Amino acid sequence: MKRIRCPKCDNYIIFDETKYQLGQTLVFKCDNCNKEFSIRLGKVKLAAKTAKEETFEEEKQAEYGYVTVVENVFCHHQELPLFLGDNEIGRYNRGTEITTPIQTADPSVDRHHCIINVKLNKQGNPVYTVRDTDSATGTFVMDEILGKKEQRRVEDGEVITIGATTLIVHTKS
Repeated sequence: MKRIRCPKCDNYIIFDETKYQLGQTLVFKCDNCNKEFSIRLGKVKLAAKTAKEETFEEEKQAEYGYVTVVENVFCHHQELPLFLGDNEIGRYNRGTEITTPIQTADPSVDRHHCIINVKLNKQGNPVYTVRDTDSATGTFVMDEILGKKEQRRVEDGEVITIGATTLIVHTKS
């Protein structure tokens, strides 16, 4: 299943991409604003890369766990993938550049709220750390607020609270 955003109202539309062929053009109509738009299924052509660059890019794009956004009055249940490097988490707004946007109306979640960093240790196992990005309401890990410039290591199942929104960290198994 894939999801795409309506270019007018940013509403998500979910469809099963396995039912269509590469190169096929699909037309969608948004249920929210009635905007009609089309997309074309296919692979993006990229410049040739060396084998070392390809290996690094594949490793970086591989999912290293995910964050579950707990359903509340502001947003619905969401699962957001985590990748190697900084995963900047915040409230989605059109034009805001963050790597892990949350679809929410929660006004206490900043557009750039916190960062979950994933890196590999010497044994090749992922290590997860969270830090606040000087948000207005702060970032809490297991009900303890992070101080300025403080990083805290997080493990599988730990709860992170940003504003009135709760995140549960799921590490790569």
